[in-house]
Amino acid sequence: MSDAAQPTAAEVRAAAEAVKTALDRHLAAVERRSGEDDPDVYEAFNQLAAAAEVYDELLYDRYDEVTPFEIPGTDDALPPYAGPEEPNALSVLIRRDYAVVEPQRLLAQAQRVEAVDDDGTGAEASGTVHGALGILFGEFEPDEIASRHKEFGLEEADSTLWVTAADEPADPGEWLEAPFDQVDAERVVCRFDVSAVFDDDADDVIEDDDLLEDELDPDLVAAGLDEDEDLEPLDADRLR
Repeated sequence: MSDAAQPTAAEVRAAAEAVKTALDRHLAAVERRSGEDDPDVYEAFNQLAAAAEVYDELLYDRYDEVTPFEIPGTDDALPPYAGPEEPNALSVLIRRDYAVVEPQRLLAQAQRVEAVDDDGTGAEASGTVHGALGILFGEFEPDEIASRHKEFGLEEADSTLWVTAADEPADPGEWLEAPFDQVDAERVVCRFDVSAVFDDDADDVIEDDDLLEDELDPDLVAAGLDEDEDLEPLDADRLR
């Protein structure tokens, strides 16, 4: 960049003052917030992010320096809520990703379900991972899968839950062909994301799989199952 195109020292100083002002406005909005989705806090956050970005760019252009902090950008953030104040209907959109880390455990669980529900057809759908997934997700509710995912040989990945407001419930069968294609971001009441990138304590979690094999029933070990999985009640605390 040529010297003629560089910002002046006064422009950099003005941008720094704008950041200070935006910080004060953001703190004031937080202190008087009316709830988790307060629009004033959202607007103050965006103003602070924009001011910090301008200052960072001018600081770099003028002095070849950067700030030691980073305010998250707003490109992927939801816009301010613009739905009805008193929604007559809600839609809950959920996505949960899993990795199939223990296929044999998955197959064993599906075979157990298939054995109980055997109608004599002998289809043996549980013989493939694809078929086993169909059996398990057909037998158990998604929340139960989430709470017992280790039993099924699955490992949790990212998940997200969006609650959207609607004026009226959708007509039966209206959105089933494309359930996530018509989401209006301005009608998202709240959103909850779970991701490994936010989990700073992931390395501190103690797994339950550290039991010695000689403490388990040999037949269950051969099937890829833990002895206590047949005896312990479901852990509802893990429902998302």
